[in-house]
Amino acid sequence: MKNIIVTLSLLVGITSWAQQTPAAAQTSPISIEGATAHLGNGEVIENALIMFQDGKLTYVGSANAKIARAGTVIKADGKHVYPGIIAPAKSLGLVEIDAVRPTRDMDEIGEMIPHVRSIIAYNAESQVVESMRPNGVLVGQIAPQGGTISGTSSIVQFDAWNWEDAAIKTDDGIHLHWPSTYRRGRWWLGEPRGYAPDKEYDNNVTTIKEFLANSKAYGKTSNAEENPAFAAMKGVFDGNKKVYVYAHGEKEIADAVNSLKNSGVAEVILVGGYYAPKVADLLKKHSIPVLVRHTHNLPLTEDDDYDYPYKLPKLLVDAGLTVGMQNEDASNFQTRNLPFYAGQLVGQGMDKEVALQLITGNNAKILGIDKNYGTLEVGKSATLFISEGDALDMQGNSLTKAFIDGRDISLKTHQTKLWKRYMGKYEAQGK
Repeated sequence: MKNIIVTLSLLVGITSWAQQTPAAAQTSPISIEGATAHLGNGEVIENALIMFQDGKLTYVGSANAKIARAGTVIKADGKHVYPGIIAPAKSLGLVEIDAVRPTRDMDEIGEMIPHVRSIIAYNAESQVVESMRPNGVLVGQIAPQGGTISGTSSIVQFDAWNWEDAAIKTDDGIHLHWPSTYRRGRWWLGEPRGYAPDKEYDNNVTTIKEFLANSKAYGKTSNAEENPAFAAMKGVFDGNKKVYVYAHGEKEIADAVNSLKNSGVAEVILVGGYYAPKVADLLKKHSIPVLVRHTHNLPLTEDDDYDYPYKLPKLLVDAGLTVGMQNEDASNFQTRNLPFYAGQLVGQGMDKEVALQLITGNNAKILGIDKNYGTLEVGKSATLFISEGDALDMQGNSLTKAFIDGRDISLKTHQTKLWKRYMGKYEAQGK
């Protein structure tokens, strides 16, 4: 009887967690007519016509064009069309419930583990991943966390049976958490509370440099004993993998950039970059983009302007850097708010279409998937959505349709089911 109860419990759990069936491949042409199209590259087309077939965009232009509409025609007058929003450097699909350890699979034991591949642990049926789609977040980079070198990330689309179906680009880069020059006092060990200089900073940096040097040397040796960690680093020196380095302080950013470039790393992406404006010239010199932290945040120190986190992305854009928006330090569940973080930048003086680029075209370029994603252009993937209003505004972001690679995906989630259920309750009580 005990075994039967356990089995039934597992079946109930599987049923309650199961995602709806992913959409089938596009079989006939689709046209979206009459909407305002925001292309994700700074351009806007009023009264637009968007056409796609076999998952690819075949026409992006004015609805006044004399071109035959084939297949399904979606009338979208008064609505807005956007490219799918892209969420970089998140552990979506690796964590389901923060408070339940067995559902957290974003880190592994070890400090230098670039050979750990996040993609094979990705849960395509995650309800957290599912909840991204109703806000237009359709693509993401699944990144491991923890340790110094956390592992290797991959990029996926958010409507799939499994990780193989979801994968857009596998093993795109490794994630390096640069040590901080300061650390909090460990009060439980009798240390003073607050921040103090980290005496181990130089040693920690030396350890990273030695690992990079050994990895590079290993890649040049054909008969060396197999070392999975060193082997996984080969791509960062030949340009096949990017290094996503997490750093905030002025010294940390400068040390990270100089160390990585001097070690022969081909492509470096800065993640976080709280004080990146102070080293903007160094970042421009090495053509290093920034995946800036989300704006709805408090200043890190008492000396910062109270609104510094809100204007940080604009400061970086004004400095001439390529900027994408990430939401480091925010939970996976808040990733769905990426469009609203971008929309907040309009209040800081940023043009709305430039703000949109930070979560579409720029993120695609930084992640290396801009050939197919990030903007609405002929030949690219038909990964897009239709919103009743301004998608960067909480009141306007109301999706009526969304497509990934031309597939008409569901916008239903566990949350929308609960919303309808309790709306029914209040409507019944109102009667």
